[in-house]
Amino acid sequence: MLAVRPDDWKRVLETALLGAQAPLPVSTLRLLFDQDPGPETVRRLLDELRADWEDRGVELLQVAGGWRFRTRPEYQVYLDRLKDERAPKYSRAVLETLAIIAYRQPVTRGDIEEIRGVTVSQGVIRTLESRGWIDVVGHRDVPGRPALFATTRRFLDEMGLRSLTELPPLTEIERIMDLVDLPLTQSAEGPAEQAG
Repeated sequence: MLAVRPDDWKRVLETALLGAQAPLPVSTLRLLFDQDPGPETVRRLLDELRADWEDRGVELLQVAGGWRFRTRPEYQVYLDRLKDERAPKYSRAVLETLAIIAYRQPVTRGDIEEIRGVTVSQGVIRTLESRGWIDVVGHRDVPGRPALFATTRRFLDEMGLRSLTELPPLTEIERIMDLVDLPLTQSAEGPAEQAG
């Protein structure tokens, strides 16, 4: 086994992050070393790594679940040309429901329906739950005890966010929803239902 000197710590972090399937928190990254460098040193090394990768097609960023490398958004279009399958596209109903949950959480299905002005199908909720973007976080203390939905850490990680405070302004989301043509397509779990 190769003994890792402090001079090599940054290279070890880089290797672990490039090979990781999911974001890695600082506490996990510290386990890579025989001699614990401490959280401050690991954070400093991660900041140095982020600067090292600044002018490349891949970036190191911190998300809710920890640190990860990802393709810079402006280069993703080129990688998409290599994929045999298309990324799932979601109906307007799915995206509107997700936006309401993200910006107003925790919310019940009734809250979502009141905001959207239409019934939210169970398929829309199932689509978001199967993607791992929302989860039931409790129940409202009213008759029927409706489920309260909120976004998950996976949602933050997949959106490249550390916290909900980094969500774009709601006016920007509304502008995007007006510009994007969202045809009804199938996700990996089945058809995305379109409501309203």
